[in-house]
Amino acid sequence: MNFHDLHHHNVPFVLPNAWDVPSALSYLQDGFTAIGTTSFGVASTGGHADGGRATRDANIALAAALAPLGCYVSVDIEDGYSDDPESIAEYVAALPVAGINIEDSTHEQLVDPGAAAAKVAAIKHRSPDLFVNARVDTYWLNQEANPAATIERAQRYVAAGADGIFVPLANDHTELAEIVANIARPVNTLPVPGLTLAELGELGVARVSTGSMPYSASLYAAAEAARAVRDGSPLPPSTPYPQLQARLVDYENRARTTQLPDD
Repeated sequence: MNFHDLHHHNVPFVLPNAWDVPSALSYLQDGFTAIGTTSFGVASTGGHADGGRATRDANIALAAALAPLGCYVSVDIEDGYSDDPESIAEYVAALPVAGINIEDSTHEQLVDPGAAAAKVAAIKHRSPDLFVNARVDTYWLNQEANPAATIERAQRYVAAGADGIFVPLANDHTELAEIVANIARPVNTLPVPGLTLAELGELGVARVSTGSMPYSASLYAAAEAARAVRDGSPLPPSTPYPQLQARLVDYENRARTTQLPDD
């Protein structure tokens, strides 16, 4: 089985999104075999707002750091950090990952679908085995947020070689069903309110990403723990230090072993 195969089951597989090594290790501890990254989490950790092409170098470092984990990794590269398809393809080819997610918007504005399709085509030409998940931002940005425009964009990316289509925030059940039915590739969503994984599978959805939700939940939990100490409230649940330390020791050993052939 490879990363592509995970997208072909009756029930969508869940792709949790990490922003650093400890978050990825936590997912692996819970049995996940594939991990995505979150551009918001990576950008925010560096003190940057999302969507400003600030995660380019951070993603190179994160992809390298996650490589020793022995799981499938898909990296969110925003819009590719460039308007030049060949530059994007070169950047992606250097990432040690099974897949990438690329958006069809820049600075919170939809771009011409032809330009976005050219990026997809260049990436697939340079890295034919890579799973390219093309994100359609119509609903995410509430721009051309309707099935017809979304399907038209998605079909352009499929024709360019996209292996999957990501349509975040297409939460109207009827519209989502229409979108999925008209896209000849695995469709990825965020969690859809009111629908279980099984119900999303019945609609034809292949993959459900957690997006930035785990990252924002971690920030909430950190503040909650500090408030509990300050206010004398019961401490919230947390992973014990020895477990976290053991995971990192094991990770360092695996990373060292992975690097040995190059020494």
